[in-house]
Amino acid sequence: MFIAKVGIAQPPHRYEQEQLVEALTWFWSKTHHNTSRVRRFHESVQVGARHLALSVPEYLELKTFGDANDAFIRVGTDVGEQAVRAALDGTGLGPADVDAIYFVTVTGVATPSIDARLVGRLGLRPDVKRVPIFGLGCVAGAAGIGRLNDYLVGHPDEVALLLSVELCSLTMQRGDFSVPNLIASGLFGDGAACAVGVGARRAQAMGLDGGPRVLASKSSFYPGTERVMGWDIGADGFKIVLSATVPDIVRANIGRDVDGFLTEQGLTRADIGVWVSHPGGPKVLQAFEESLDLHDGELGVTWDSLRQVGNLSSASVLFVLQQTMANQPAPGSYGLMMAMGPGFCAELVLLRW
Repeated sequence: MFIAKVGIAQPPHRYEQEQLVEALTWFWSKTHHNTSRVRRFHESVQVGARHLALSVPEYLELKTFGDANDAFIRVGTDVGEQAVRAALDGTGLGPADVDAIYFVTVTGVATPSIDARLVGRLGLRPDVKRVPIFGLGCVAGAAGIGRLNDYLVGHPDEVALLLSVELCSLTMQRGDFSVPNLIASGLFGDGAACAVGVGARRAQAMGLDGGPRVLASKSSFYPGTERVMGWDIGADGFKIVLSATVPDIVRANIGRDVDGFLTEQGLTRADIGVWVSHPGGPKVLQAFEESLDLHDGELGVTWDSLRQVGNLSSASVLFVLQQTMANQPAPGSYGLMMAMGPGFCAELVLLRW
């Protein structure tokens, strides 16, 4: 398939990291003494600013999991619509051209799902095929591109969307002063991204030739790692599970997985001119660089995304892809999209411009 465009959207509430440090320090100082940990962990994740689903005072009004989830549905539907419209704009395609929509999230639940709520808003056809996917977490941006390609290989005359909506701030546990929750409170931001996939025959008819094309994808699941990353879901909502071993798992697996995948495609790391990585956090990105021998800013777009908007879970790698496409890689360049997430697992997608 061809990726015609990626559109992005974020809520209007943008805060510098220092503003959020001050707000959280004030809040937690009422029940905890060592609030200096807030600043230390927020500085360590190297995030400069983030967009949040709500204004800071509005978070104090969320009393229950239901309150937070209602906000997820309301704000998520709005930013999801904005991302889809941004993605279709300028492609020569409209909502009525969309044959399927894949929707990924891990930060809220809704039935009908967000994609269903967008059918009428956007003017999608009543026969649009919907595939809502919950639970893949950070890996879902890359995995979603892979599954979108799987669909369009079998439907080469069709158009399909991958929509990611992640409002991570609504999952933060205000009563949890643990290290994983402190890291999450400084690392994760909110946003939505939508990729427009066009099947090969449809792309040819439209005259699409600028790429990127998806050539192949590969999934890797690591048994026995189910408690490395994810949620414990209870009465208060989503409580983060985040192990300090994530960078070690990256180092132990990603080099082997990338080399094996590229070998299957008749390529090596030296053939990859563009790296599109999910920005898990500084230690994860350093593990990627060390394991894959990346240097000279080869993950520069990913580092910039981390600093500018934080980790947006599944939407992040699509934000990086959007910026990469805007920078116009040279025709013929190979790209590798990669992300890791709950499972613990990895997803690799081979691109070519």
